[in-house]
Amino acid sequence: MAGPSTAERGERQQKPSGPPLVRGLRRPSPRALAVSALAAVLLAAGVLWVLYGSPWTRVERVSVSGTRVLTPEEVREAAAVPLGDPLVSVDTGAVAARLRHRLPRVDSVRVERSWPHGIDLKVVERRAVMVEEKGGKFVEVDASGVRFATVSRSPRGVPVMELALSRSASSAASLRRFGEDRLVRAAVTVSGHLPAQVAHRTRAVKVRTYDDISLELTDGRTVAWGSGDRSREKARALTALMKAAPDARHFDVSVPSAPASAAS
Repeated sequence: MAGPSTAERGERQQKPSGPPLVRGLRRPSPRALAVSALAAVLLAAGVLWVLYGSPWTRVERVSVSGTRVLTPEEVREAAAVPLGDPLVSVDTGAVAARLRHRLPRVDSVRVERSWPHGIDLKVVERRAVMVEEKGGKFVEVDASGVRFATVSRSPRGVPVMELALSRSASSAASLRRFGEDRLVRAAVTVSGHLPAQVAHRTRAVKVRTYDDISLELTDGRTVAWGSGDRSREKARALTALMKAAPDARHFDVSVPSAPASAAS
């Protein structure tokens, strides 16, 4: 079979190797480019003016939601959101930090812009799971062991925590080893795992050492709990023990695998 002719080889060599050019497309002229650039600058300037310079997007209201004990006025005052400032310039992180610093009752807060004129403060307050009596008043303690507020009356249904740390060697050693804050957290752990029927009847949670925590119920019955370790198991053991010995006055679940009860 004869190979390609000289003319055919020449045609092949003259064909471009890149993609074919699209006819009808022209490069924009310098004037068109300049007009496009100017339009982009004017648009950006307009957006900046709307956000920072115009009265259309300035802070006019601060709304508060989620409060239980705090009032919206207290939250607004502590937040110190600058009214009249551009909404876009409000530092939401700084507002949240001010609230948590000035109002320890605030556990968390979401600060959101509500265009075009508002700031929304969505507050979650700490809840007291125990109180500590001091000087005739009550210090509220949340589920993390944080002491966050002092009130004149103990909240209904919240047990009193008694740090009954004696001068004994065991109490002193426990305090040195764990510190008061950890002892408080241990008491909170116990309180948080109490069965519902026991939690409603618990008058006091007494802490003598880290391994010696006990409960005093409203009807005078007592529960030896031990440490805060294995509290789930201890709660189940206490529930079963109270059903098995409803007339008992003292329960011991410090060793949950071997619970005990006594009539007196």
